[in-house]
Amino acid sequence: MQANVAAENQGDLSLDDRLCFALYAATHAITRAYRPLLSELGITYPQYLVLLVLWEQDTVPVGEIARRLQLDAAALTPLVKRLEALGLVTRQRDARDERIVRITLSSDGQGLRARAAEVQAEVALRTGLPYGEIASLRSRLQQLSQALCEDSRIADAA
Repeated sequence: MQANVAAENQGDLSLDDRLCFALYAATHAITRAYRPLLSELGITYPQYLVLLVLWEQDTVPVGEIARRLQLDAAALTPLVKRLEALGLVTRQRDARDERIVRITLSSDGQGLRARAAEVQAEVALRTGLPYGEIASLRSRLQQLSQALCEDSRIADAA
C-alpha cells in the first residue's frame, strides 16, 4: 500500500493530479446533474438518497438509513422531517423501543419511485458512459470507500 501512496506523492502537488480532487469535482458534477431533474419532483439530492433507501426496503429505522447513507442519525432527522412535511414519508416510534423511529413511505412517496427512475436514467445518459463502464466505476468507488473506511477504523482503534 505504501508503494501506491509513494507513487502519488512523487512529482508536484498539482491539483489536477490528485485523486481526491477528481472525486470532489465528480461529486459536484453529478449532484449538479441531478439538481434540476429532482427539483421537478420537488425533492433535493439528499432527500432522493433517503428515498432510495426506502424504495429498497420500506419502514426502516432512522439509524439504518443513516448507516446506509454514511451519515450521523442526528444530521438525518431534519432531512426526514422535511420529507414528512412534503407528504412523502411518515415517522413513527417503535412500540417496543421508543428510542427507535421508523420511517415509512407514504403512497405519494411510493408513487414518486417511477419518476425517480426516469431521473436516474437521464443522469446515466448524461454521463456519456455505457452501462458497463458505469457499473465498473461504481464498483471501484465502492472498493475505494470500503478500503478507506477500514483503514480509518484501524487508525481509530490504535
